[in-house]
Amino acid sequence: GEPIRVLVTGAAGQIAYSLLYSIAKGDVFGKDQPLILVLLDITPVMTVLDGIVMELQDCALPLLREVIPTDKEDVAFKDLDIAILVGSMPRKEGMERKDLLQANAKIFKSQGAALDKYAKKTVKVVVVGNPANTNCLIASKSAPSIPKENFSCLTRLDHNRAKSQIALKLGVSANDVKNVIIWGNHSSTQYPDVTHAKVNVKGKEVGVYEAIKDDSWLKGDFILTVQQRGAAVIKARKLSSAMSAAKAICDHVRDIWFGTPAGEFVSMGVISDGNSYGVPEDLLYSFPVVIKDKTWKFVEGLPINDFSREKMNLTAKELIEEKETAVQFLSSA
Repeated sequence: GEPIRVLVTGAAGQIAYSLLYSIAKGDVFGKDQPLILVLLDITPVMTVLDGIVMELQDCALPLLREVIPTDKEDVAFKDLDIAILVGSMPRKEGMERKDLLQANAKIFKSQGAALDKYAKKTVKVVVVGNPANTNCLIASKSAPSIPKENFSCLTRLDHNRAKSQIALKLGVSANDVKNVIIWGNHSSTQYPDVTHAKVNVKGKEVGVYEAIKDDSWLKGDFILTVQQRGAAVIKARKLSSAMSAAKAICDHVRDIWFGTPAGEFVSMGVISDGNSYGVPEDLLYSFPVVIKDKTWKFVEGLPINDFSREKMNLTAKELIEEKETAVQFLSSA
């Protein structure tokens, strides 16, 4: 088969270091899909990229046709089938979220414009770099000739965290838990919702609330644990989540490529236009989706109780504020 072109940005960073091997060995696009990996990062780390290229060569992977390290957007974004935008300006100590938004608005405006100019119009774009939802919205707005639906941001890590917390609590495998939802922003306002989630207990499928029988935990500590998990990892490891982030990216992209299993939905940040959950239009908001033929659709018709509604509104409010801040920077840039 023809190789597909896959871009990973921030390719010298620690998430990419966990991610590249999985992609190159066929975990994401399948065991018979050859690929060309394009690695973009900033000029000062090009020697690091050279080392990563050597390592990828030394893995002797049958699917990997070519690895292209670059610090140039016109090289990186050319003819892409998929772009995984991991690189972003990280939050430094004493930095306001506003400063972070400003620094990243510039990066994602530029990368969006490069996608618009050089990539295939069918390119699928996944934004990982934080603040992921708003970065993704800016990239999409800066690439008007690429369908908005082709852009998504990663909330799969939060989704996997939620799934795993439920599994741990019940002493079952993570595989036995399905249809958890992450609503909203990939930030501490996100709402991990298990109202519609199912768990397989001794061969019988039951609702999570019914299985756990501890509403105060589900509405309290469970939500907080998922919301603050990233910070907890940083506190323990002195570095942010990399292995788990890379695994979530693989899950997210594989589902875009091959579709979601029957009867299951996943969470991803997508454009809110036309949703039936009262989330304002023109936000990049995490919803439950099903995917078929590389196209996602909202999961419709889930009843939303007052507890959920309040949490969903709160995270939407934060996203509206972020968007307004970012758009201000863009119009003045």
